[in-house]
Amino acid sequence: MNCIVCKQQTAPGLSAWHRVCPSCRYESAALLPTINDAEVHVHVDETQREAGLKAIRQENFETIVGYAAALAPPGARRLLDVGAAHGWFLEAARGQFEVLGMEPDTAVAEKTAARGLPVRNGFFPDALEADERFDVIVFNDVIEHIPDIHSALAACRERLSPGGILILNLPNSRGFFYRLSKLFARAGWRAPFERLWQKGLPSPHVHYFEAGNLSKLVGQQGLELRLKAELPAVRAKSMLERLRCAGQGSWLSIYAQYAAVMLTIPVLRAFPSDIVVCVYRKP
Repeated sequence: MNCIVCKQQTAPGLSAWHRVCPSCRYESAALLPTINDAEVHVHVDETQREAGLKAIRQENFETIVGYAAALAPPGARRLLDVGAAHGWFLEAARGQFEVLGMEPDTAVAEKTAARGLPVRNGFFPDALEADERFDVIVFNDVIEHIPDIHSALAACRERLSPGGILILNLPNSRGFFYRLSKLFARAGWRAPFERLWQKGLPSPHVHYFEAGNLSKLVGQQGLELRLKAELPAVRAKSMLERLRCAGQGSWLSIYAQYAAVMLTIPVLRAFPSDIVVCVYRKP
């Protein structure tokens, strides 16, 4: 299998489904999405998931809206949030932009739309009208789930207005917790590594990037990097709910992961964050 970034041959990783590029350090997973599979959703506690993620996502989304307002072209109005989920980013951005969300999970899309938010059920870009264009396109924890990422990025280039910006907010392969999970996996404890790949969930990760190899990939579409930043990945409050929501592993494993996270929080600022945000501009 060749690397999607630099075309070099990838090497086996830490599991049969995991591969790593020795050249650019891009990582991939042969995990299949099952977004609208009701049987898989039974194992995901959406109430716990919302409780575990909402606070930190809302804080980070306010920061990302600030990036969008600062870097979008003058007079920019239209913003597309791909993978809008519960609509938290739409709520953060609608004061400054005319927003539209797109969400492939039918149940989640219906719940978000019922709250009065502009969400369209479907996949990007298939659910867009032929003439729809945007000044800002945002993927919050979404691009790493898309198997055909080349087509998705090409669609972003096509759907952006001249001077428009693409914002990618995603897990960072240089992040402290991800690198720690790899150490644990090598030692035989695979649960944290599989959890960070979201193995067994309706939409697992199929890519893991850092800013360098991500920018090489996006640059192949002619988009220029304008900003690179890291955002906080964890908060002590609600971390246990975040680990519980997947319904995976024993209680012992969940609490062991929780204890490990809590012990490391005081020293996290000395290490790369597990969340990176990159903003790209269409010439």
